[in-house]
Amino acid sequence: MAFTLVRMLGKRGERGPYIVFVFSVFSCLSALPFAASWAPMTADQLLTLLGAGLFAAGGQFSITAAYCCAPAREISVFDYAQVIFAALLGFFLFGDVPDVYSVLGYLLICGMAVLNFWHSNYRPH
Repeated sequence: MAFTLVRMLGKRGERGPYIVFVFSVFSCLSALPFAASWAPMTADQLLTLLGAGLFAAGGQFSITAAYCCAPAREISVFDYAQVIFAALLGFFLFGDVPDVYSVLGYLLICGMAVLNFWHSNYRPH
C-alpha cells in the first residue's frame, strides 16, 4: 500500500525527497517509544549505525524514485533481489551457511517473482 501511495504522490507532482522526508519523520516518531532505554554507543557502533542510515537513505531515495516513475507491478519483481543480497551478505559477512530449507525458500521466492513478472508482462493476451 505504501508504494501505491508513493506512486500516486509522484503522479501528482510531489517531489521524491519530500516523500522520503515525511516517511523518515514517521519512522523516527514510531521508533521513539522504544528509545526509552537508551545507552551510549561505542565509536564502532556509532559508525555502523551511521553507515546503515546512509545506505538506508540511499535505498529509500532510489525506491521512491522508481515507484514515482513506474507502476508497482513492474518494479516489485526487483524488490525480491533483497532475498538474494541478504543471503549473500549473511554468508560472506557473518559466515551463515544456509540449510536446504533456506535454499528452497530462496528458489521459491525468486522463482515466483520471475513467474509473476512474466505472467504480468509477457503472457499472450
